[in-house]
Amino acid sequence: MAAETAQSLKDHSVLVTGGARRLGAAIARLLHANGANVLIHHRDSRAEALALAAELNARRAGSAALHSADLLDVAALPGVIAAALAAFGRLDVLVNNASTFYPTPVGEITPAMFEDLIGTNLRAPVFLSQAAAPELRRRRGLVLNMIDIHGFRPLKRHPVYSAAKAGLVMLTQSLARELGPEVRVNGIAPGPVLWPEGEMDGELRARIVARTALKRMGTPDDVARAALYFVSDAPYVTGQVLPIDGGRTVGGL
Repeated sequence: MAAETAQSLKDHSVLVTGGARRLGAAIARLLHANGANVLIHHRDSRAEALALAAELNARRAGSAALHSADLLDVAALPGVIAAALAAFGRLDVLVNNASTFYPTPVGEITPAMFEDLIGTNLRAPVFLSQAAAPELRRRRGLVLNMIDIHGFRPLKRHPVYSAAKAGLVMLTQSLARELGPEVRVNGIAPGPVLWPEGEMDGELRARIVARTALKRMGTPDDVARAALYFVSDAPYVTGQVLPIDGGRTVGGL
């Protein structure tokens, strides 16, 4: 797909939070391959961010930049948007990808856990979208929220994370109404595409894959292609969340 539409996003500027690795990096690579300039936000993954920026700039000089920020610091969030404008002079797409994920069984939930999970997965997208809204309106741009199939049905032992992602589903729909008609707002809900780091043993992974209609895992590229669709090929789509889950939601999770 990248080869077929290599200039479809020429001169567009994209900000990907948590863009240094995993799904964020896959999205950044594919949108860049289709002509976009990319600001890679990171917090702790500086080495990976530097490597990705070098890779993209080697392909097209001056097309990738970095910005480091803690998304739990609400006061720092307008600066993330400002960094994209400073790097490329415009912002067309905000990809709210950064996320934290870990179990919070009832009885073990702490205020710090709640602050972290809600702050990264829901509060940061709210305030980043708000800060980006004036520029996105000028560009008739897009907010793309990376959600999770467990925003529809809860994941056992993860009530706070599941609630945060459910809130992000509603935020996607609400912002589509608030920011329309100039700005589109959509979401992607990955299923078994990448395993959480250090979270699941092989037996559990096999059971999860067995519950998908396609009986196999997806890949980060599957998610990136969905992102490219929303960015470049969906001008009449807003307020929608697309599961990329191999049909796992068909079986009720």
